[in-house]
Amino acid sequence: MSVLVIKFGTASITQPDGSLDEAVIADIARQVAELRQSYHIVLVSSGAVGAGKGLIEGYRGEIAQRKAAAAVGNLLLLNVYNRYFSDYNIPIAQTLCERHHFADRQQFLQLKETVQELWKNGIIPIANENDVVSDRELKFSDNDELATLMAVGFGASTLMLCTSVGGLLDNDNHIIQAVDRVDESIFGIVRDEKSALGLGGMASKLTFAKLATRMGIRVTIFGLKQPDGILRALRGETGTTFKPQVSTPSARQRWLGSGSLTAGILRVDAGAVAALGRRNSLLAVGVRTVEGEFAAGEVVEICDEAGVTVAVARARLSSADLLPQLNQQNVEVANANDIVLL
Repeated sequence: MSVLVIKFGTASITQPDGSLDEAVIADIARQVAELRQSYHIVLVSSGAVGAGKGLIEGYRGEIAQRKAAAAVGNLLLLNVYNRYFSDYNIPIAQTLCERHHFADRQQFLQLKETVQELWKNGIIPIANENDVVSDRELKFSDNDELATLMAVGFGASTLMLCTSVGGLLDNDNHIIQAVDRVDESIFGIVRDEKSALGLGGMASKLTFAKLATRMGIRVTIFGLKQPDGILRALRGETGTTFKPQVSTPSARQRWLGSGSLTAGILRVDAGAVAALGRRNSLLAVGVRTVEGEFAAGEVVEICDEAGVTVAVARARLSSADLLPQLNQQNVEVANANDIVLL
């Protein structure tokens, strides 16, 4: 069966005060129960911080308070999901992820094997970032990214991102039904509609829609305000559908192509960009600047001299070893097999 990843943001499943909207979650369970006959499904759900913050005295949104709210809210969130999915005899599982799970190949494979075992047993995983132990401020990570990493890593056919505005809006506030390619003209119409409760906005969704479509995944940005919002959006009747680009990357390349936890940036010259386009390895002579510190084996972003990302790659050299060799010929920075063009 095809893999379907559906992400629900905080504003989509909570009341204005942050409490969970159980009617919405009940409707999600009903629609997902219908889809599980045709798809292996991963749900990515925000809402834990919003659900738990009312139990944190004097809540002001400080990092420690957000982590505490997430610790309380994760339990509340999963209990509500479990209550409504049990009406359809569907067991659920909590899948708390951290970004390094997608940066380390072995950890990612363990995650993938666990999720596949859940599917085998008819269990739907509900994923969220492990906010309680994350060593990054929560505002630097949102579940649009987690959902995209899941979709790319698991080779999903479709990634669905739920939003309170129901899709990508044009300048007249009408939903754009279809987008062939995410480019600067598309980013240019984005307005700042990020909710007070959520972390991700439309710009975030477009960024990850661009990545997912380049990996051959169809992306739909949709809303839940209309009846059968998930089912109709999946059929292309509502929301905005982003056309997948032609792509046949291997599982390893999909994982690399997620750009998961890139440790640094390599800015390369035009000759290097052309060589990458011919599926050649990246050599040190084509690297102009090195940004960030990374070890050999970590994933880095490759940009042209204008700053446009052209690829991600697994570095064969650390940043410390690379810097003294930038002008040298025949020093391989990344092998062609470890480079994914974007």
